[in-house]
Amino acid sequence: MTINCQGELIDLSSPRILGILNVTPDSFFDGGTLKNEQDILDRVQKMLADGADFIDIGGYSSRPGATDISIDEEKNRVLPVIRLLKKEIPTIRISIDTFRSEVAKAALEAGVCIVNDISAGSLDSKMMQTVAEYQIPYIMMHMRGTPQTMKQLCQYDNITKDVNYYFSEKLAEARSLGINDVIVDPGFGFAKDVDQNFELLNNFEILQFLEVPVVAGISRKSMIYKTLETTPSEALNGTTALHMIALQKGASILRVHDVREAKECITLFEKLCKFQ
Repeated sequence: MTINCQGELIDLSSPRILGILNVTPDSFFDGGTLKNEQDILDRVQKMLADGADFIDIGGYSSRPGATDISIDEEKNRVLPVIRLLKKEIPTIRISIDTFRSEVAKAALEAGVCIVNDISAGSLDSKMMQTVAEYQIPYIMMHMRGTPQTMKQLCQYDNITKDVNYYFSEKLAEARSLGINDVIVDPGFGFAKDVDQNFELLNNFEILQFLEVPVVAGISRKSMIYKTLETTPSEALNGTTALHMIALQKGASILRVHDVREAKECITLFEKLCKFQ
């Protein structure tokens, strides 16, 4: 279970951490909190010190009902941040969180080493070809519709089977284009209601049959804070509890807001595994 990040082989047999860096004004948890370059550097340096293996930069809020923005606006948000981080922290591994091939290509030229696409190519027919040209790892997520419409698209015959079938088709497409390193993300909260999210997490180990690494993107999401009748800012404890479940069921990467707590969860998980 390795991925090739610009010539560096990353072993995913030990779970890794993808730290979230939202450079958006309207993300559901931390939107608008980064005001300047120093804020960004401080946040990223802390995430790296706490144990982040990758930093996932997003300039388009994908929360349900988020405002649509132009490609130019998205590039204007993310490219200066990518260039800043590559200048100040040359060894950093950056993922670009975008479903637009034009944004992905510009980010790759700026030094990004992973593309994280919430639509698995469904919202931009050129995305997979772009990833194939650059030969970098590709995180493909399950969703339906767009961030603006997905809340109305939660009807499934069987959520687990439907997600697996979706990925089997998307993986075949990626392989046909020559994409070597594919990672899947079941898309908690994307075109899924609270119960469907928990059903999918309960069956998370079934994704192992795809024989690719799997991301768990649970951090502070509504499946947690709605169930606990609280808010995203109060959802860290619930996040950690579900992270342990995801690890036990085969997650290779945790995509998180809170790196230190996720790293502690992985450390305890790996200690437990030594006695199995």
